[in-house]
Amino acid sequence: MSSQENPEENLPSEQDSAHGAVKVADDPFADPGLPAHKPRIQDIDERAARRSERAVAFMFTLSMLATIGFIASYVIFPVDKIVFIFPFGHVSALNFSLGMTLGVALFSIGAGAVHWARTLMSDVEVADDRHAIAADSEVKAKVMADFAAGAEESGFGRRKLIRTTMFGALALVPLSGLMLLRDLGPLPEEKLRKTMWAKGKLLVNMNTHEPLRPEDVAVGSLTFAMPEGLEEDAEDFQKQIAKAALMIVRIQPDEIKDKRELEWSHDGIVAFSKICTHVGCPISLYEQQTHHVLCPCHQSTFDLSDGARVIFGPAGHALPQLRIGVNDDGNLEALGDFDEPVGPSFWERG
Repeated sequence: MSSQENPEENLPSEQDSAHGAVKVADDPFADPGLPAHKPRIQDIDERAARRSERAVAFMFTLSMLATIGFIASYVIFPVDKIVFIFPFGHVSALNFSLGMTLGVALFSIGAGAVHWARTLMSDVEVADDRHAIAADSEVKAKVMADFAAGAEESGFGRRKLIRTTMFGALALVPLSGLMLLRDLGPLPEEKLRKTMWAKGKLLVNMNTHEPLRPEDVAVGSLTFAMPEGLEEDAEDFQKQIAKAALMIVRIQPDEIKDKRELEWSHDGIVAFSKICTHVGCPISLYEQQTHHVLCPCHQSTFDLSDGARVIFGPAGHALPQLRIGVNDDGNLEALGDFDEPVGPSFWERG
């Protein structure tokens, strides 16, 4: 007969001394209890505790230095710098330095916390019975008492060196995340505020590539222009035209409502940025009776007879106007750059 058919044969048994009978033990899986607590050297030797404290503080300090190194790497190493590092070979100096410094910073915080817990915090095992999720007032009081006792045993209050360096490490590590914002691209600086337009730049028809003259712009027509000297085969053409694209219309002077718009025009010819101030789409739909232009992307509508202000849609502000005039040769020319950045708003605009 197998042991599975008669499982009682495998259970611990006791011999009845009086009758010699064998009986099954009442509790075959008795709780052996917790092993006796053995104190660590740090518990009995304050010098050992001080050494552990210095070791934890060293790791927290190393984390702070690594975080500073992470930030410094962004400033020191250019994106395209390649270096040879054995045994990795040729790697990006920026990526390698960022990975190493951030790894050391995070590892040091974790290693310091683990070393602190294993050598200085209380290691006495405490057993507690399971209880209902909702705690009564006695349990809450016990939890608060246990928390206070744990805080006292951890030495957090009296070991100022650990506390100070830990706060420093935790305060500096988040700065690494802020530095990662640089990967969104280089800072715009003045690039978004300036275009190729300048005083004396001729208005060139984008279709004929010829300078525009006042007689070329009829009432009710819509003409697109770019600055003189911008060539379509230039390497930076797309970047420049995205800021300098110009929309030219001719309106009867007595129909222009905005005083400054009239002053910046020439005989009713007004020039506005073609770039929508919502998300930067090119505007190309013009209604000559109302003098409204419509952005085809999100239907932002601007009134070109009233300073190109927004009358409908999500655009946040009016289209920038370019001040124009006529030179001695009878060609339309710019009298300066736009007075404000073209296109949608950006975080640095103010």
